[in-house]
Amino acid sequence: MNLNVSVKTVTSIVGIICLALYFLGVYWSFEPEKLDIRQEVIDAAKTENVSPVVGYTTTTALIRVTETILNKPGGYLANDALPPSVFLDNIPAWEFGALEMIRDMALVMRQEFSRSQSQSVENAQLKIAQPQLNIDHTSWAMPSAENEYQKAIDALYIYRKQLTDVNSQDAQFYARADNLRDWLQEVTKRMGSYSQRLSASVGREQLNTDLAGDDVASQSTYANQQQQVKTSWWQIDNEFYEARGASWVLLHFLKAIEIDFNDVLAKKNAKVSLQQIIRELEASQEAIWSPMILNGDGFGILANHSLVMANYISRANAALIDLNDLLSQG
Repeated sequence: MNLNVSVKTVTSIVGIICLALYFLGVYWSFEPEKLDIRQEVIDAAKTENVSPVVGYTTTTALIRVTETILNKPGGYLANDALPPSVFLDNIPAWEFGALEMIRDMALVMRQEFSRSQSQSVENAQLKIAQPQLNIDHTSWAMPSAENEYQKAIDALYIYRKQLTDVNSQDAQFYARADNLRDWLQEVTKRMGSYSQRLSASVGREQLNTDLAGDDVASQSTYANQQQQVKTSWWQIDNEFYEARGASWVLLHFLKAIEIDFNDVLAKKNAKVSLQQIIRELEASQEAIWSPMILNGDGFGILANHSLVMANYISRANAALIDLNDLLSQG
């Protein structure tokens, strides 16, 4: 009798724990809300008692999106080794996509935005921040990914403070068309990759265009002229959330760029082009009402969320390429 009671008690406790972990996992799987970059800048400037200067908004956007990854419900999940986060894959994929876009921005800030020319000296704080963001996103100890990313954030805070110091020349942010083009080129490569991977949710035959446009081009090893391209069924939702995380971060960066590069965009009559890209990315962040990412076949009965996301990203990427070309014109 006592044994039966003990078994029922243990079973009930285990059931309650599993149920609690399930709902906790669901809660941690919610994506962060979009940030109001303008308000973030106002709040930050008020806290630091400074007046925003060129570069302040972009640096603030980089800081805040990185902090969001670390401080959202559940914290940073990609390197967790305990339940329920060890069983989650959508949000860790979202985090990785967001982190990849953050890494691109940090690199361009270090090499382009903060330097007047190729022979100029690197900013000391960006020299610290950029490598810290490249720590393996799954590392959980020695070093811990969260600790390294926090070090990068701390260095970015110092850089942002330096930008507003009129008595110091230690930090600069150069809002020039050529600098902006360098970043856009990195972004278009990233977004083009996401578009292709999302489109591959539906298997298709694809012609090999690797050497197209150059009659003397060559490559290391032979590649078939036709290739079967298809994303694994097990990876479809991961690809979707990775692209969604990258788009979320890019949306905030573009809103910051609109402010810091206002004069450059106005001179090129390119503000409306940037605003259209922002609209496409905002559409990619609409709520997902399905309990799971569906992978319908072509014009079949079920929806294909990957193709919908690919459509928004492709349109945004095409507009980014057009914007880049517009900035290159005199």
